[in-house]
Amino acid sequence: MATVNRTIWGYRRENGRVGVRNYVAILPVDDISNAACEAVAAHIKGTIALPHAYGRLQFGEDLDLHFRTMIGTGANPNIAACIVIGIEPQWTQQIVEGIARTGKPVAGFSIEGSGDIATVAAASRKAKEFVHLASAKVRQECPLTDLWVAAKCGESDTTTGLASCPTVGNMYDKLIPAGLYGCFGETSELTGAEHLAAARAASTEIAEKFMRTFNAYQQEVIEAHKTSDLSDSQPTKGNIAGGLTTIEEKALGNLEKIGKRVSFIDVLQPAEAPARGPGLYFMDTSSAAAECCTLQAAAGYVVHCFPTGQGNVIGNPIMPVIKISGNPRTVRTMSEHVDLDVSGVIRRETTIAQAGDALIEAIVQTANGRYTCAEALGHREFVMTKLYRSA
Repeated sequence: MATVNRTIWGYRRENGRVGVRNYVAILPVDDISNAACEAVAAHIKGTIALPHAYGRLQFGEDLDLHFRTMIGTGANPNIAACIVIGIEPQWTQQIVEGIARTGKPVAGFSIEGSGDIATVAAASRKAKEFVHLASAKVRQECPLTDLWVAAKCGESDTTTGLASCPTVGNMYDKLIPAGLYGCFGETSELTGAEHLAAARAASTEIAEKFMRTFNAYQQEVIEAHKTSDLSDSQPTKGNIAGGLTTIEEKALGNLEKIGKRVSFIDVLQPAEAPARGPGLYFMDTSSAAAECCTLQAAAGYVVHCFPTGQGNVIGNPIMPVIKISGNPRTVRTMSEHVDLDVSGVIRRETTIAQAGDALIEAIVQTANGRYTCAEALGHREFVMTKLYRSA
């Protein structure tokens, strides 16, 4: 299978990036603007609102992350145009200007001094204009390796490290050397395998950067706030039921997602866009599925590969999530959530290389417009990461 020469039909954006979806997003700056955004989306077909819980009285690094996530979400190549609505004009305009740097159509509206009704009316008129622009876009043939493909796993079990995570790793081994952008994260979930992850860095400099990031998470987040250890959260109850009794076991399976041959070339902050060119990147993220996916989409990734053993139903509103499972029971009992069945690996009917090729085919189909299971079922989990209490 000549995987590296595959093409997909995507949307070439103003900045040259390739998207696989064509949304007009209605993006709230803050939690109290959710209602206005949802009202616009209800009025104008072809738009999608992205409500969330934060955006008021954040400060410092937390505020920087909020703006990075907001701007990155609106800038994602799966979004053709964006309406930004906030309570105040200053923060709204800051996000508008950040998205505008991609060249895509964007407009901002503030509620203060106008109220919801007038704001919704004005934003709806502009959203309708953007829907006409977006719906006129035509897919173009693009190299498969123009895509940015992220990965994380969830509700892992023994089959995850044996089948579904190695499937993702095999895909990366084949496509990243040809120019694909990849991304993995889940900082706490590498506990016990952090030395193995550091050894996969492309240089001593990047390995040291990774260890600083890992140790900061351990010391500033976990050690500072844990009650005894991570046993109430890592591994999860589902992980334990699936045979992963320690975080070290979970970490070793998790790391299979990065394959056998590629090295990661940089360490990203949450929602930070990669800047060193094609290759595999590590992002400092929570292991919570919706948070991690939201951060990776905000960094610009347009397709997500999600290995699961026990069965995780996560989706994302702007980035299609491909579920891969090697657990025969999960494939049977939760078939509506599984895009790619790799349980043949467990039964020795399928090789990891064959499973990797099947995942590449699933990515191509998804990029060409086929809905993932999560999309068809309406899973649109959009969860912002918050670092500390609001002021």
